[in-house]
Amino acid sequence: MDLVTALAVSIGLLGGVATYLYLSDFFGLGLLIWAAFIAWASFYHCGGKVQGFVSSVLANIWGIIWAVLTFLAISNLGSLGDSLPPNVWPAICVAVGVGLMILGCKIPIFSAIPATVYGYAATVAFVLLKTGTDGLLDPTLANPAVVVALSMIGGAIFGLISEAFAGVLAKS
Repeated sequence: MDLVTALAVSIGLLGGVATYLYLSDFFGLGLLIWAAFIAWASFYHCGGKVQGFVSSVLANIWGIIWAVLTFLAISNLGSLGDSLPPNVWPAICVAVGVGLMILGCKIPIFSAIPATVYGYAATVAFVLLKTGTDGLLDPTLANPAVVVALSMIGGAIFGLISEAFAGVLAKS
């Protein structure tokens, strides 16, 4: 079987398994299947294999951290923007936060810029669409950043498994 067909079978089957597990809350953590698929793609974007897994997960988490820091700046330093027109303060916070996040990608373990942005974007999406900033500093498994991080780590694990499974299928 050629590699693309093997990947289609592997990712298709494991995508179904992941969806079932995440949507049925098999892990009991309220994981997000869409964040898992983002991380799964991130794994392949980072080159796959163990190095791609490590690079993807570390960069995803770097992005998650910067999303949290940006939200904290918007909500806790909001009085700094009281005299500004609406949405200017959040825009300033995002500009500074994203700029610093990307500069941080000079650190080799966080160097996968697209994977960093995936982690940032997944966290922003979840916070804005679902939870709000409540709980961002809570040391619990209900913390939105923790939920996104665990979801993305799971997605990267599925990426690693799908790559290995596709390799077996392509050899058969």
